[in-house]
Amino acid sequence: MAEARRIPTIDPRLALKLIAVLALVAALLWAAWVSRELSAPRQQMVTVRLAETIAAFVDAEARSGGDPEASQARVLAFLKASERAVAEMGTGGRVVLVSEAVLAGDAPDATEELKVRIMRQLAKGEPQ
Repeated sequence: MAEARRIPTIDPRLALKLIAVLALVAALLWAAWVSRELSAPRQQMVTVRLAETIAAFVDAEARSGGDPEASQARVLAFLKASERAVAEMGTGGRVVLVSEAVLAGDAPDATEELKVRIMRQLAKGEPQ
């Protein structure tokens, strides 16, 4: 009779070592991913309608009929306060996008927060 062919098999010890190495590599990759996710600062993107906010203030000043020099000073103070407010909003991993300049998609609108911060800046007065 013809000799039966033996099908080659993998040594069980070798297979166990291979599985252990693959499990170790997978665990290290998972640990690296978790470390990166936990240590990376979260960025939040928000939009503000800055041009609309400034235009509304300038229009209100123009309609007030007050002294032009005083009105100009108030507009300048408002512009400086808006600049400081946007810079303040952009701290702590937050990205502030001016909605007139970008298509922000589903980024939340923080214009009301901007207005509150501008009014707070104006109430504090000019920093020295």
